[in-house]
Amino acid sequence: MARNRAFDQQRALTEAMHVFWEKGYEATSLSDLTSRMGIQKPSLYAAYGDKLSLFESALRSYNELHAKSVRSKLSKTTSVKAGFRQLFLEGAFPDGTHERDGCFCVNTMVELAPHDAKFEILTREHQQYLAAIFEEALERSVNAGEIDRSVNCRAVAQSLVAAFVGITVLKKSNVSREWIDNCIDSALSLLIAPPCTEPESVHEPRK
Repeated sequence: MARNRAFDQQRALTEAMHVFWEKGYEATSLSDLTSRMGIQKPSLYAAYGDKLSLFESALRSYNELHAKSVRSKLSKTTSVKAGFRQLFLEGAFPDGTHERDGCFCVNTMVELAPHDAKFEILTREHQQYLAAIFEEALERSVNAGEIDRSVNCRAVAQSLVAAFVGITVLKKSNVSREWIDNCIDSALSLLIAPPCTEPESVHEPRK
């Protein structure tokens, strides 16, 4: 009977994800990984395969957690427009330690996707999944009367994903807060509010 591995594989995978997130794929060494994961190289290979396979597992785990977080944030807000603004601001000016390293998926899209078809697909699929989450939120907003029914929710959702990715990349070069705010304002200007309907004037009868 095979012996059970004497470590928490999910916890170790989370630690590996954080190392890759901080340093990127190429700059991360096996020693960096085993030190943070608390395991030896034979255990790493036995549980996850090689470094690239471990990176893929870490990215898949991140994408799942990120999508759940985005959906939760947009579903809990009373104003979808305010929810998107907060989401964009958190992406540009995060508070968490690892979030300061940007979006792990976007980092991978820049580093590996141009040279590896597997990661091109994985990163593209995540953007498409985010677009679907954004579209759901926009449709709820239309039904709630916050956004005009003339808005093409699918097209706007895809545009917002593009803006979200772009702002995340821009922030790596430390662009100004004003620039980021202008980008967010322009992106959210796509969320057109319904026209105001003025109440009919009540005319007093002529004497």
